[in-house]
Amino acid sequence: MKFKLFFNKTFVKDGRIILYLWIAISVFMGIFNVLTGRLHNNYKIYKYVFFNTIEQFPLYQHRPQFFDDVNHYGPVFGVIMAPFALMPDLIGATLWLVFLSMVLYYAVKELPLMPWQHMAILLICTNSMIIAQTNVQFNTATTALIILSFTLIKKERDGWAAFMIMLGTFVKLYGIVGFAFFFFSKHKPKLILWSFIWGVIFFVLPMFISSPGFIAGQYKDWFNELIVKNQGNGSALQQNVSFLGMIHKSTGNFEFSNLPILLVALSLFALPYMRIREYRQDRFQLLTLASVLIFTVLFSTGSEPNTYVIALTGVAIWFIIQPRPYSKWSLFLITFGISVSSFGPSDLFPRSWYVGIIRPFALQALPCTLIWLTIVLEMIFRKSDYYLTNQKE
Repeated sequence: MKFKLFFNKTFVKDGRIILYLWIAISVFMGIFNVLTGRLHNNYKIYKYVFFNTIEQFPLYQHRPQFFDDVNHYGPVFGVIMAPFALMPDLIGATLWLVFLSMVLYYAVKELPLMPWQHMAILLICTNSMIIAQTNVQFNTATTALIILSFTLIKKERDGWAAFMIMLGTFVKLYGIVGFAFFFFSKHKPKLILWSFIWGVIFFVLPMFISSPGFIAGQYKDWFNELIVKNQGNGSALQQNVSFLGMIHKSTGNFEFSNLPILLVALSLFALPYMRIREYRQDRFQLLTLASVLIFTVLFSTGSEPNTYVIALTGVAIWFIIQPRPYSKWSLFLITFGISVSSFGPSDLFPRSWYVGIIRPFALQALPCTLIWLTIVLEMIFRKSDYYLTNQKE
């Protein structure tokens, strides 16, 4: 059965199959973890961002009687967590997971694509979403915020696009990559103005449940904590699962600076922007979105296995807009990407391969690196009419 024909089946195309599946997975994980006494530590950290803000307990200090590790999220995150933290854990944790999955579902459905393409993207990134949900990670929502900043700019709703960008930035910094879509905006001054307005709002918002002096000090502490975390990510087994980590861990050299690699990567990322005439083309814009999502993971030392829901969504977007019939290279890359970058950390992949080969050398980043380079080359050398002339339904 052809790829498109499967996703054009009514029960798939209308979205219900993914909607119900994602809700069921989220509800099961929330209830199972609480009832078995295994409430994930990340959720404990999240809800205590709210309680610590109210109590004016330093947000970036250990509080071992309530949670392990340290919070790495911005002060405004406490406001987001308020309704969930105030509920019993069974309800709060379950609704939090449902919320995370639904914002990504909604964001993907907002993409300017056909219904069958929406469903294909959602299915491709389902396993990565499950991994993120298992660890109660905010990465699912981060993916949604980046996508929504893109779609809202396309819809000329720049004020709300700025909301998504600044919210993502004030929660976990990753959201700042939404400014990569700035050149697609038809109302650039409006986007800049509203970014400033929302930035001020998100800066002061947690002060309403705490105090101005405490929150101002926490922003400084947040910055310092992120620096410390970045320094500690380099050789950590579960951290720096990125292109940077792959280079360091594969060579065994953790001393050389990431700066030259980042400069080359940023140069490659920026090169397609030279093609100004392509800015108004949907496919060029969608490839930019895919590039941004993958780049965010590949060149962050904070990338973890569960961060790959961001990258795999980008991979899915890239694949689904490729001309059909799909080339052997595209089919190889999507198979390689799903097998290693998505299923690698899961129980559906040979554990000995993951523990012995993939994890120690951060090879989860390898397929996404090849796909990202392919996207960059496509954006530099291919015109949008290539996709139209080489498309076979």
